[in-house]
Amino acid sequence: MSFQHKLITIFAVALIFIIGVNVLMFMNVNTMMGSLERIYTSNVNLDELLISLGDLHSSMTEYLDTKSSDSLDKYYRADQSYRKYLDILNTDPSDDEMLVAEKNIYNLSLNYLEVVEDTINAKRGRDVEKYSQYYEQACEEYNVIETFIYSLNNVRFRSNNRDYSRLLTSLKYIESVDIIILFIASLLDIVLMSVLTGNILQPLKDLSDAAKQVSEGDFDVVVKDVSSEDEIGILSKTFTQMLRSIKEYVARLGESIRNESAMKEKELIMETQIKDAQLKYLQAQINPHFLFNTLNAGAQLAMLEGADKTTVFIDNMASFFRYNIKKLDEDTTLGEELKLVDNYIYILNVRFSGEIHYHKNVDERLYGIRVPSMILQPIVENSVNYGIRDIDREKIIEIACEEKADHYEISVWDNGKGMTKERIEEVLGGEYSPDKTISGAVPSGSNGIGIGNVISRLEIYFGQNDLLDIKCEGEDMGTEVIIRIPISEG
Repeated sequence: MSFQHKLITIFAVALIFIIGVNVLMFMNVNTMMGSLERIYTSNVNLDELLISLGDLHSSMTEYLDTKSSDSLDKYYRADQSYRKYLDILNTDPSDDEMLVAEKNIYNLSLNYLEVVEDTINAKRGRDVEKYSQYYEQACEEYNVIETFIYSLNNVRFRSNNRDYSRLLTSLKYIESVDIIILFIASLLDIVLMSVLTGNILQPLKDLSDAAKQVSEGDFDVVVKDVSSEDEIGILSKTFTQMLRSIKEYVARLGESIRNESAMKEKELIMETQIKDAQLKYLQAQINPHFLFNTLNAGAQLAMLEGADKTTVFIDNMASFFRYNIKKLDEDTTLGEELKLVDNYIYILNVRFSGEIHYHKNVDERLYGIRVPSMILQPIVENSVNYGIRDIDREKIIEIACEEKADHYEISVWDNGKGMTKERIEEVLGGEYSPDKTISGAVPSGSNGIGIGNVISRLEIYFGQNDLLDIKCEGEDMGTEVIIRIPISEG
């Protein structure tokens, strides 16, 4: 159970307990009130019976005196009312004296009603002798019934008084018992809530004490295990894990400081080695510069001798090699990249007698686009070496560039052998490198920069993936390499 569910359960149990005690008290009081009400119902019924008997007898006497229709109607209504109250009396055999008295009153009343009816009928039949005789008999029975009802009512009243006293005593007793039960229930509820909330809040107090010790720098504090799987249990386990991680981090930090001290001692030794490496690097640049100077001297000599084609060839060679020694982490413009491709294609056509037909479809307004250096020439080189070099038909390479919605799209297309889908996936995934031999050496005529290298530098330069794609419709249907240059928001 979660922490919230536990609290809800505690309050729900306490509320149900208190409500149950109050319902029990309410039921006891209602039961006692019902008993008190039943005590005096019998006296009320006898009083009503006695009143109805008097109304019946007076309505009979009134009719005998006046013989009016109103008095007769009054008699019939009184007769019905009296019979209704008679139905409440006991008519079954019983050993109880009061029930026997009710049965006697019932039987006497039935006989009295017959006599009264005979008296009314005799009066309506103008039989003076009979109705006088019936009237006297009715008066005698009326007096007897009235006496019986009075007597029974008094007996009932005395019995009900005794019952009322007992019930009143019982009611006071139940009231005291209910108050005691309510007090005990409230006390138990307080104890129960204290115990349960204590079990919930004690782990929080332990965690608070542990956190205070940790804030004072004591990482060896021991947190008591909490077996529950609620929020508090999770918090306790997380705190323990955090404390363990802090201790491990402090240990690693100490080890790191010690290692750093040891490394500083080695730095002084390495500085001399770095300076030596820098000197060797500068010396290594002398040879390319010597090559450029030599090519320039050869171009000037060819110009003096009037060998124009040789001059252009040597000049293109010098430009090509000068661009090739630039650092790969420097950027350039699209125009400079296209100029390098122009030089490269020119050199190849000198070697292969102009077999390569090169087309360029790029708006000069796009020449200023900033791109990483050496991204087009390696692709053109792969198109030559692995696409069009060994085909018998016309060898064509086309470069195009156009502006899209959010990027520039540079296309390098050749009409060579093409590539399989598997080979395209290997190249784009960096699993295939056709630029090297099995031994790992760079083949002749290659600058050693593969498409994988171009992909990596594009992703690093622009901070995006999927900037290069390769398309091929099938074997001998050529290959198209597409480079997407994101348009900067600035």
